[in-house]
Amino acid sequence: MTNAYRPRRTCLSVPGSSQKMIDKSKGLPADEVFLDLEDAVAPDAKAEARSRVAAALAAPGWAGQLRGVRVNGWTTPWTHADIIEVVSVVGAAPEAKLDVVVLPKVYDVSHVQALDLLLTQLETIHGLPVGEIGIDAQIEDARGLLNVDAIAAHPRVQALVLGPADLMASLNTRTLVVGEQPEGYDVGDAYHHVLMTILVAARANGIAAVDGPYLKVRDVEAFRRVAGRSAALGYDGKWVLHPDQIAAGNEIFSPRQADYDHAELILEAYEWHTSAAGGARGAVMLGDEMLDEASRKMALVISAKGRAAGMQRQSDRFTPPTG
Repeated sequence: MTNAYRPRRTCLSVPGSSQKMIDKSKGLPADEVFLDLEDAVAPDAKAEARSRVAAALAAPGWAGQLRGVRVNGWTTPWTHADIIEVVSVVGAAPEAKLDVVVLPKVYDVSHVQALDLLLTQLETIHGLPVGEIGIDAQIEDARGLLNVDAIAAHPRVQALVLGPADLMASLNTRTLVVGEQPEGYDVGDAYHHVLMTILVAARANGIAAVDGPYLKVRDVEAFRRVAGRSAALGYDGKWVLHPDQIAAGNEIFSPRQADYDHAELILEAYEWHTSAAGGARGAVMLGDEMLDEASRKMALVISAKGRAAGMQRQSDRFTPPTG
């Protein structure tokens, strides 16, 4: 099993009960599109939506996004049927691909283990590479936050996702506006501990960290403000619920052009200075800036995200000094 880096700057949630929205999502520039069988589908519509989602994921016409499905959680009666039908239909379709299963309400690693076992059986039956379908584990209550390290360590998990509404309800946070600070909390960020706990667990295990949705879908400026907080911490991306949020999310979770250019310059300069031709030095100067191994590691993060986002270098390359 591998967790090769794929950008998740924007992860678009699409109701599995709406064929119109599913069709539209295929051409949108979100990094990940997942068709939702959980909260976006009423109980009496679950079976019909499941068949619609399976057929949509197996159909052609996708634009290169990561493709996924959010199944219902293990505390419901629908999880096994969701997974079996979707994977079976996709597995039988030529050139179809299911990249990820979004698993909600994960509060114990056993939830991930159960999904892994079922996916392994289905991959084996349908001749799919075992372990290729990843899991995005959604952390949505206090128990999940306490157990997040074990959840993140499972080899099939590719991303941790904050489920803000359920988590705030679990904590009895006094707010009805998902993503905004609760009224009366006027010092710092009420969500900082939650965001950092998920981020640290993700980074310790080499997987992505994804912020949850902002529900005021028409207020793009507010989305930018809220997304900017998690982007500044180092999150890979954020869930989006409306096409209007995609362009803003892709921009916010991509490196700034100047930062990307400078990161590439740092890598070039450090590589030359640490080589035999450059004097094999471990600490060097780039203009007024001192570079060392830590500088290289920081630059690698920005460079990797920029390259994955398809950014193009706009600055001059490093020129070794002469004389």
